Amino acid sequence: MFVDQVLLYCQAGDGGNGCSSFRREKYVPRGGPDGGDGGNGGDVVIQADRNLGSLTNLTGRRHWNAERGGHGKGALRTGHTGNDTVILVPPGTLVSDADESHLLKDLQRHEDRVVVATGGYGGRGNKRFATSTHQAPRECEPGMPGEFRKVVLELKLIADVGLIGKPNAGKSTLLSRVSHASPDIAAYPFTTTYPNLGMVRLGYNHEYVLADIPGLIEGAHTGAGLGHEFLRHVERTRVLVHLVEPAPMDHSDPLDNYSQIRQELEKYNPQLANRPEIVCVTKAELPDAETCAELLRETSGGDVHVISAVTGHGIDALHQLIVHRLDDVHEDRSPITT
Repeated sequence: MFVDQVLLYCQAGDGGNGCSSFRREKYVPRGGPDGGDGGNGGDVVIQADRNLGSLTNLTGRRHWNAERGGHGKGALRTGHTGNDTVILVPPGTLVSDADESHLLKDLQRHEDRVVVATGGYGGRGNKRFATSTHQAPRECEPGMPGEFRKVVLELKLIADVGLIGKPNAGKSTLLSRVSHASPDIAAYPFTTTYPNLGMVRLGYNHEYVLADIPGLIEGAHTGAGLGHEFLRHVERTRVLVHLVEPAPMDHSDPLDNYSQIRQELEKYNPQLANRPEIVCVTKAELPDAETCAELLRETSGGDVHVISAVTGHGIDALHQLIVHRLDDVHEDRSPITT
């Protein structure tokens, strides 16, 4: 199961109470106050971990509590500090305040972290209140309550290259061909219901992360199908590889399909329309592939490549083109405004 958005309830630990105590030792008259301070409560921290690929590990637990601080004791003993609770999420997770609807932190890299709920301070013991005119204070402070916050976690996969196109355009087949990823593949559309990631390695010097974005349909920018669920993952990619099927199963026009996907990207976020794009006609073994590519060149005015994930035709050339495009693109994966 792939999960890319969850709501969490985070409660930081309360601070421990301060202690009211006096020294009771033989041969030490008027020992004076010796109450220790309470310990601070633990924080709730969200941290990025590169070993995770989705938010699935959080679906069974929505409430997260940090440890409270220990109470102060006599002999000036301070209560222990409560342990922090650390929630691990994949890199690319946006952490937002659910009530205020503002972004707290964009966890882009491994071990990036943010404190979403701060533990309460420990109360002062009666020793803190001793003065020259108030030498036997009995007052002490209770610990402060820990912060409570509802946070929304939204995952936007961080990939160098995103595969986009209509359902059944061959995205999953291409991903399985060039990487060790094992996406679901079948001879019918919508077999991919969540994004898949694969690492593509070219010799010893080049590698990039390739994301298979599930097929988009008309109206995806308004949420049709699962448009919003999938389009958010396109935002992080630096280069788009647009796959066009030359002979769609629904007998639709490949040129219209290409234009439709381009319109959906622009309507969802105009900045996506300016993202570097490589257009490929898939299934080169079909007789209509070359004709489709020629028509696309005429209508788009750009280069169109013909590939086949089954036979391997054009795959090496596509790899080299992707590497050159990635070198040309400044490595800025910050989220674009939606």
